[in-house]
Amino acid sequence: MTERKPPGVSFESWVDRQIHEAQQRGDFSRLPGFGKPIAGLERPYDEAWWIKQKMLWEGVSMLPPALALRKEAEDVPGAVAAARTEAEVRRILTEVNAKIDRAIRMPPEGPPLQLKPFDIEGTVRRWREERRPA
Repeated sequence: MTERKPPGVSFESWVDRQIHEAQQRGDFSRLPGFGKPIAGLERPYDEAWWIKQKMLWEGVSMLPPALALRKEAEDVPGAVAAARTEAEVRRILTEVNAKIDRAIRMPPEGPPLQLKPFDIEGTVRRWREERRPA
């Protein structure tokens, strides 16, 4: 925080002086994203842009639960391929299978689920084979 505005100085000139001094010190050139284009300027204006951005940062989905689970199941092969250890592969599959099992027992809102639990042992075997040296 900077010093208080001195009496008798207009707010605008005091703020301008603060900005000018910060520019001279190089404070603005050390900000993240300095010299890079502002993301999203090419897109049409959306009044709810900040809500969508916050939801993206927080990992919140607007999909109905059934579709969100389908999407998560679709992402499993990529997550398994990126996994570094067998334990990580098993954890990914076990977590998604638990969600699928819950959804089969008590169907969530949205369209029919039409998902089956992943074959953990078969997926782990394929994961190992893909990493085996040729």
